Amino acid sequence: MKPARIIFLLAGLYGIGVLVPDYFTESWFGARFPPPISHAEFFFGFVGVALVFQIIFLMIARNPLKHRALMPVCILEKLSYIIPCIVLYAEGRLQPLMLISAGIDAIWAILFSVAYKKTPQEETFRSAPRMTS
Repeated sequence: MKPARIIFLLAGLYGIGVLVPDYFTESWFGARFPPPISHAEFFFGFVGVALVFQIIFLMIARNPLKHRALMPVCILEKLSYIIPCIVLYAEGRLQPLMLISAGIDAIWAILFSVAYKKTPQEETFRSAPRMTS
């Protein structure tokens, strides 16, 4: 259970550190990775949803046993970014530099899988104590 605590804590802190500055870099992204962002609601919506998942990572870090069922969802969260990046790159629609962020998410997805496998399932039903007469 300790590996899961560490993995999800680091993932949550890393994600917050990477995502919060995005709220202030919309124009920088547009200049650095043209064309400029034309639908800011998608950009900020992505950042917001991603930040919510960082909170989920921190929740899991506090009690991996209780929140083990969320771990596969967290793996899917990572895959939902990795897979489109790979497809877009293959189509020539993604700058190679952006594959770095997909690679980092791939590492987190692998670590989340390890944490899931190493975290035992919570006992949902405990046997009732025997009544002696």
